[in-house]
Parts: sequence; C-alpha cells; structure tokens
Amino acid sequence: MSPADTATTKQADNEVAPRAETEALISGSEAVAHAVRLADVDVITAYPIRPYDTVMQYVSKMIADGDFDCEYIVAESEHSQFEIVKHASAVGARVFCGSSGVGWFYAFEALAVTAGLRLPMVAMVGNRALDDPGAFGVEHNDALAVRDLGWMLAWVSTAQEALDTALIAYRVAEDPRVFLPCAISCDGAFLTHSQSIVKVPSQAMVDSFLPRYSRGDKQLHPDNPITIAPQVNEDWLMEIRRQSDMAARRARDVIIEAYQDFNARFGRGGEPFIERYMMEDAEVAVIGMGTLAMPVKVAVRKMRQHGRKVGFVRVRWFRPFPARELQNALAGVRAVGVIDRDFSFGSTFFSGVLANDLRSALYPLKNRPKILSFIAGLGGREVRTNNVIDVAGKVFDAASGADIDEQNTYWIGVRE
Repeated sequence: MSPADTATTKQADNEVAPRAETEALISGSEAVAHAVRLADVDVITAYPIRPYDTVMQYVSKMIADGDFDCEYIVAESEHSQFEIVKHASAVGARVFCGSSGVGWFYAFEALAVTAGLRLPMVAMVGNRALDDPGAFGVEHNDALAVRDLGWMLAWVSTAQEALDTALIAYRVAEDPRVFLPCAISCDGAFLTHSQSIVKVPSQAMVDSFLPRYSRGDKQLHPDNPITIAPQVNEDWLMEIRRQSDMAARRARDVIIEAYQDFNARFGRGGEPFIERYMMEDAEVAVIGMGTLAMPVKVAVRKMRQHGRKVGFVRVRWFRPFPARELQNALAGVRAVGVIDRDFSFGSTFFSGVLANDLRSALYPLKNRPKILSFIAGLGGREVRTNNVIDVAGKVFDAASGADIDEQNTYWIGVRE
C-alpha cells in the first residue's frame, strides 16, 4: 500500500471510528445539560429561576438544534414542574428537573412526596441564598432543606464533576435497591456560570455505563393496577418509613459500585463520598463542600510551603452522610476546622449543618480531634485564601492546646 493509500485509510478510519470523548469549554450548567442529553432523559420540565435556569436554556438549545429528543415541558411554577416529572417517573420515564433558592422551597410539597413515593428523580439545585434578604450568590441551605426527607444529596466542585456525578446519580437513584431521588448541588455563579475544559463522553460510553430505567412491577400503568400515594395513617406509615430508611442504607453500597464502574470505564471519578487533599501526614484538616475546594486547596499549598502540615477533606455526598469515610480520614489529625456555606440558627453551638453532622460522626472515635466551626461565604461572598489561612491558624492553635472555645462558631469575613 502506498503512503497516499495509507493516509487515505487512516483518514477514513478516523472519520468512521467515533472518538471516546471530546473536550469542550463549558460551564457547570452546560455540563449538567450534556449529562441529561447523554442519559437520554425522557421528560424534562422547566421554570426559570437564577442561577439554575441556565441548565434549561442549554437543554432547550440542544433540542432546537436537533441534538436531543425529549418531552420538554415549560410549567407555570416550580411546584408544577416538580409535580409533572414526579408523575412521569411513576409511569417509567427517566426525568430531570431543578431549581434554586426559594424556587426549590416553592416546590417543597412535591419534593417531599417524590422521596416518600421512592421515585428516582434526578434534580439539580443551583445553590443560591434564600430570600429575604435576597442574593443570587451561593448558599447551601436551599438544597440542605431536604436532607431528612429521603433525598440523596451530592455537592460538586467542578463542571467535570457535575457532568460525571449526574450520570452516576441516575445509575444510583434508578437502581431497584434504592429508588430514591437525588439532588446535585452546584454552587451558584462560581460553578453554574464559570467555564472550564470538560471531557464529554460519547453516547456509546454512557450507554455501556447507564442501563435504562425500569420500575418493574412498581410501574404505574392501566395493565398493572397498583396504589400510588396511599393514605395509610398509623396502620402502615412506620413500616413504609422503615422501607425508605433501608433504601437509604443500601444506597451506600450502590454508590460505591457505581463509582468503581465509572472509574474503570472513564478513568476518573475518585473516591465516592469524599475527596482527600494532602491528608497523608496532616496534623490538622479543613472540611468543606462544593467550590470552596478551590481557595482551600490554594491556601493548603501555601501553608505547606511554610512547613505547616494541613490537609483538606471535601464532602462530596452529604446524604448518605459519609461517616465511615470521615472517621477514617480524620482519625489521625489533632484538630478540624469545618467551613459551612450554610447556617442553622439556634442549633448546637449555633453551628452550620455540616459541622453538627461531623461532630456526630466523629463522636464514637476514641481519640477524636477537636472540632471548630466556621461560617463563611454566604450570599456568594468570596472565601479567599487569606480567610482559609486564618481559619487554619485557629485550628492549629486548638491542636497545640491553646484556649480555643470549641463551643463557639466563628463567622469569617464579616464586617463589624
């Protein structure tokens, strides 16, 4: 074969053989939209509220361009859009929906019922501050409001992780051992609107990872007369709650299985529940969720350059809560600083939600570290590297035996 023929053959092979993944400069919202397309979602509902609405805009563009075929329904409110996909899921459709802030709260009745009915909806929350006073910037209280209802909750830190986690969420939520809804939380503006290079997998790769959604004998259909949303009162309610509890417990193993498979197929994914950063020899640690990872990692590297042994642990899945993983990651440190991008007024030590859950998780440890609680970055205010260095300084003081009040919660970057 001549060099010209060889070149022609190679060119033809390149045109025929699909590339496994492509790279795209996209935002976190666009990444989720790509995941929804690749998951071949059947029914999507939309109602605009910033910063979530960018997802529905990208989805609608894909549909208009002929790249995606689905039932796309524009509802008249956040409540209605979640009701529509709730019922679609009950009849066997793979669904997607989302909201932000008070829009998420407006849908709260539907959110509670979706979890109670064991419907594996996947939703995105573009985290923003609750009104009033209003702000379009990130806070985590909107998504955290469903933490005790049966929703699985994941926080992502990059657009790549948003795409990957959305695919994993469908795999986990739709597993018959689980059948629980999952909310993927993306920090408003910092992630929803910020662009980065993202690897977008091929349809074939995703199809090999994500099976079709099947409700089996639990599908609502005229040929399968079953009861949906019964009024059971005291006769059966506790038993049904217990079934949901067992599903939430089983979700742990299903999440682990899904990440193992995803890592093998896509060559990325990391630990399922947490991310550890420079924790191998850390004497103290900083804990947080979401895009807080960027300034914390920069601060950790700066402190390491000055010989300070500090590490970072990022919680990726908040429900189910990764108690075992956090116990393992923090067993060797002397003190921990938890930075919450949320608030829980009147709670234990007036701490944030993550700090209080972490205290519960570490309580059984024989040599548990000291735990300091911090609140920062509310309403989209930036958490800067110097803020993190200040936090770590106080944590180091606690580790060295200084008189630091562990029953206090410190607000960082607040004007006096």
